[in-house]
Amino acid sequence: MSTASVPAVSVPAELQTFLALDFGLKRTGVAVGTRLLRSAQPQPTIQAEGDARFVKIAERLCEWQPDALVVGVPFHPDGAEHDNTVRARRFARQLRGRFGLPVYEVDERYSTTEALAAGAKDADAGAACIILEQFLRTMA
Repeated sequence: MSTASVPAVSVPAELQTFLALDFGLKRTGVAVGTRLLRSAQPQPTIQAEGDARFVKIAERLCEWQPDALVVGVPFHPDGAEHDNTVRARRFARQLRGRFGLPVYEVDERYSTTEALAAGAKDADAGAACIILEQFLRTMA
């Protein structure tokens, strides 16, 4: 029995979709956006920890079929790392390993504060939007 392989479909760069995740110990903010529009839309925050969090992320991946993931990595105001910096980077590595997608890390300093100042109803999803839009602005 032979199995035919399906050729990979190359998505034009301008049509790439990204899923952003604002990692937290108990909640993970989520946003989706495209390179074409350079904007992000908040999605319901994932309220789960451990493996349950990854199950919820897998559901979002099936729903949105992103080309890559973007993870916010927090730092102190002076740029120094702290415990959550290490946790967020570990989370990014776990995403790469579990889902096989490219994962980009973005400095997320002040993203939650900025989301709250902008009137976000869900600060975690709002922060994920800010993280993703910051990433999209860096793309040529």
